[in-house]
Amino acid sequence: MQKENKSADFVQEIIKLLPEDIRKHKEDLKKNIQAAVNGGLVKMELVTREEFDIQAELLSRTRAIVEELENSVRELESQINKEDS
Repeated sequence: MQKENKSADFVQEIIKLLPEDIRKHKEDLKKNIQAAVNGGLVKMELVTREEFDIQAELLSRTRAIVEELENSVRELESQINKEDS
């Protein structure tokens, strides 16, 4: 919803910059510009801040698990090396 508000505000700013004689076609321009902006945003494959934060947290937990597993492997390797010696 926040993305929609920002893109709508962006479109309004574009409309304000247009010459007065073109503004009489405001509704058509607004629809076309909004469609172009939305299309551009979709192509950029942007994510919301909430989605980003969720993925960052997931990555952090995954890194912690990987570190624990690496430590376990090191310990097992050192035990195997001691037994072989």
